[in-house]
Amino acid sequence: MSARSDTRKDELIDRIVALSKSRLGAKAGPAEAFLRAYYANVAVDDIVASSIEDLYGAAIALWQFGRTRRPGQAKVRVYTPRLAEHGWNSTHSVVEIVNDDMPFLVDSVTAELNRRELTVHLVIHPIVKVARDAKGMFKDFAATGAKDALAESYMHVEIDRQGSSELLTEIERGIEAVLADVRASVADWKPMVGRAETVAIELGERPPPVSTGEVKTARDFLTWLIADHFTFLGYREYEFVGEGDAARTNVVEGSGLGLCRDDSFIIFEGLRNLGALPPDVRHFVRQPRLLMITKANRRSTVHRPVHLDVIGIKKFDRKGKVIGQYVFLGLFTSTAYSQTPREIPLLSEKVSRIIARAGFPPNSHDGKALQ
Repeated sequence: MSARSDTRKDELIDRIVALSKSRLGAKAGPAEAFLRAYYANVAVDDIVASSIEDLYGAAIALWQFGRTRRPGQAKVRVYTPRLAEHGWNSTHSVVEIVNDDMPFLVDSVTAELNRRELTVHLVIHPIVKVARDAKGMFKDFAATGAKDALAESYMHVEIDRQGSSELLTEIERGIEAVLADVRASVADWKPMVGRAETVAIELGERPPPVSTGEVKTARDFLTWLIADHFTFLGYREYEFVGEGDAARTNVVEGSGLGLCRDDSFIIFEGLRNLGALPPDVRHFVRQPRLLMITKANRRSTVHRPVHLDVIGIKKFDRKGKVIGQYVFLGLFTSTAYSQTPREIPLLSEKVSRIIARAGFPPNSHDGKALQ
C-alpha cells in the first residue's frame, strides 16, 4: 500500500472513530479499539466507495453481535442490511461470524459460499484478544499472554444480495455445519496424529503377517504423513464381519475423531453392506495388502473443497486374514505435492522398480531422461 493510500485510509478510520464517539459517547472506548482492529488490514479500495455511516454501521453491527458469546460456540447470522432495521445499508447480503480463532475458517467458509454459487465480494477478518465473564459477556480487550485472553475471530463476508429470508436461513445453517466440521477437525488434530503414531509403533512391535518390506513402507509412510505432509481431518476404525453376501463393515464404536466423530458420517458409499458390493470390490477391500491410499466419495468441507484423501492400514488376525482397517481422512498438504516421488515413502520404491525394470544404464541418456 502506498503512503498516499495509507493516509487516505487513516483519515477514513479516524472519521469512523469520530462518528462512534458522537454516537456512543463514554461507551466508545472498546468500540474504537474494535473499529481500528476491524479496518486495520482492509485495502482502502474496498471501503472508499462506502459512506462513513455504512462503514461504521457494518463494523459496529459485528461488534455488537459478538458482545456475548460462550467460548467453544460459533455465532453466525446472515442478513441483508437495511437502514431502518439494521442502521446501515449495503448492496450485498452479509455473513457475520464470531468464533474462537482456529485454522481453516476463512477458506472453509468461502468454499461453502462458492459451493452455493455465491460470489464473495469482501472478507474482513480481524483477530482480537478479549476477556469474557462466566456468562460469555465481553469484559475488555486482553493483553496477549494474559491468562483470561481469548483469541477470537470476527468475520464479515459480503455476498450476492439475497431476496428471501429462506435463502438467508439456508446459508446460515450451511455455514454453521461447516464451522462445526472445522471445530471437530481442529480439536481432534492431536488425537488423530497420536493414533497415526500409535499405529506406526504397533506395526513395528507386532508386525502383521505380511512382508517385512511392506511393514516398513507402511510405517515410513505414516511417519512421513505426520511430518507436515497430511492435514488430518478424520479418523475411524472398522471391523470386517461375516462372509460372502452376509459380509459387513462395522464402525468400531467410539473410535471416530474429527469429521468421523459421528458414526453416521459416510466415507465410502455402500461400504458398510460389504456383501452387496461386486466381488471385485469386495476383493479389493479385503485383500491382504497392508497400506491403502485412495479418495473418498465426498468432498472436504474443511480447508479445500476437494475429494478427501483416505489412508487405510489393514488389520489382520493371526492367520493373515484381513479383519478390519484403521482409516485416516484428510488432505495432502502443499508440502507433500512439492516433493519429488523419490522423497516420498512408497512412491520412491515404485520409482526404483520402474527404473530397474527399464534396464537403462543410470548414466546413459535414456537412464537420465527416465529419472
